[in-house]
Amino acid sequence: MIHSVLGGGVTALCCAMALSDRGLDVEVIVPDGAPEPASRFAGGMLAPFCEGESAPELIVAKGQASVNWWAAHVPDVVRRGTLVVAPPRDVSELERFARATREHDWVSPGDLEPDLAGRFARGLFFSSEAHLDPRHALSSLKSSLESRGVSFRTGAPRGRIVDCRGVASHDELADLRGVRGEMLIVHAPDVTLTRPVRLLHPRFPCYIVPRENGRYMIGATMVESARRGGVTARAAMELLSAAYTLHPGFAEAEILELGAGLRPSFPDNIPAIRHAADRIHVNGMYRHGFLMAPVCAEQLATELAELHAHAD
Repeated sequence: MIHSVLGGGVTALCCAMALSDRGLDVEVIVPDGAPEPASRFAGGMLAPFCEGESAPELIVAKGQASVNWWAAHVPDVVRRGTLVVAPPRDVSELERFARATREHDWVSPGDLEPDLAGRFARGLFFSSEAHLDPRHALSSLKSSLESRGVSFRTGAPRGRIVDCRGVASHDELADLRGVRGEMLIVHAPDVTLTRPVRLLHPRFPCYIVPRENGRYMIGATMVESARRGGVTARAAMELLSAAYTLHPGFAEAEILELGAGLRPSFPDNIPAIRHAADRIHVNGMYRHGFLMAPVCAEQLATELAELHAHAD
């Protein structure tokens, strides 16, 4: 039986790859007119322990498998951990973050990132975490699938349908909502950071993720809104202000891109696999797309491979 995976984002591609890894017949269908998936605007942080600040233990525990999954399927997974800092006036935020998370060490930020020397007295270092460039990773997965003979097409699905359309699946999942996220990509040649850095702030925390050639992703807002459209002036100002707080070199950065996407989310903000009469839904990644999509994909692929074996 062929498995038609609907969608073009991280969840769809991870599901297609996990099914293909088990030798199942797969195709990927990207619906006509589909908006850019939210995963193209992601930070690409594989940071299960940092997510433990606000996410349930399930995300922390299961998300740990994602680093090795990505490293096995795409190049350029960077294993340099995550650094968390806070301005002196917000040191209580750092203490709170430490209490809410685990698997970290207290460090002097300048020892890990010399550009931050003298700016922050203490920080938290999550050494086992990693990051990747989301767009490179999505492109690599697509190329790998195509090299295996997996077709990408539009049109009607067939066989067993695996629906990974994100917020577009609201027509099938009444409790699915969109959570808006906004981000910037800048070129900042006066800044040198080698790992994701999270800046804590009581009103607008942000993270900065290094990309290649002096580029950085600055993100990301969390707005309970399903409004599409460009980045708001308020979001841009807050994110740039936070980046400047981290390093004054961001004041001279060139803005290369402003982007916004809708994160598909269930009421509990936990991803889920749901079985309907005519399809299987893999959805609700919330802010954990690159962390949890491989986990959900492997769970689904194991289930469907067992069904296939019993059918034979």
